[in-house]
Amino acid sequence: MPTDATATLLVACPDREGVIAAVATALAEANRNILDADQHADPVDGRFFMRVAFQASATETDDQRAELAARIDRVATQLAMTTRLRWPAVRRRMAILCSKQTHCVADLLWRHSIGELDADVTRVISNHADAEPLADGFGHNYERLPITPETKLEQEARIVELLEADATDLVVLARYMQVLSPALVDRFAGRIINIHHSFLPAFAGAKPYHQAFEKGVKLIGATAHYVTADLDEGPIIAQQTRHVTHRDTVEDLVRKGRDLERVTLAEAVRLHLEDRVIVDGAKTIVFE
Repeated sequence: MPTDATATLLVACPDREGVIAAVATALAEANRNILDADQHADPVDGRFFMRVAFQASATETDDQRAELAARIDRVATQLAMTTRLRWPAVRRRMAILCSKQTHCVADLLWRHSIGELDADVTRVISNHADAEPLADGFGHNYERLPITPETKLEQEARIVELLEADATDLVVLARYMQVLSPALVDRFAGRIINIHHSFLPAFAGAKPYHQAFEKGVKLIGATAHYVTADLDEGPIIAQQTRHVTHRDTVEDLVRKGRDLERVTLAEAVRLHLEDRVIVDGAKTIVFE
């Protein structure tokens, strides 16, 4: 997890000679020490990706940070880079949405309570009351917003109102069993993570465990991905699988899958919060 003395820079650009040197020089000229660097060159698309963690100070001035940002911007312009820079002590603000099943939200709140997730939980939002004792127990705001087909637009408008009032940086769908509207997805593009209870692209949509049982699969899985307007087709961040057998019922698959879902979702949230994910079209580059 990033410390108060670590800033992070993500880079995506066309692959060419000198990219690493240009970034390293910009940091060195600003008297910044590189603590960790990882990179990937895609030989098919000719794209280059890099994550750099470098020494910074939580007490440095805005002018000092602006000067370094300007250096990076100049390099980015020269090399057609897309960059994202995060300074130390800037914590993300995370909202969690859930429905009746609580295993994923419970796991996230517990991990947050022990310091595993570097974010502030602004509130838990649900269309049911099941997770309210959990939120109360961990000391977080809980907003119950019941939904019917007739009130869906009104309920979603209230969700947006709460997210914006809280200055939310990340929205986590912890088994929130509602399809978000394209308008909401666009408003928080690249900032909504969903957990789907199958090894996508297999068994997208409703009741994936039932679909898996009907096909007699020998593996079940869970997939955490960014949400797009296309259901269950957003860029994948993390996946896990588990062996199953012909003896397993649908109920067995659901029980075994719950562990996969909570661990996979937590991993994806951590990777996002630590700036280890770069989205490249329909895919992601994940620097673990």
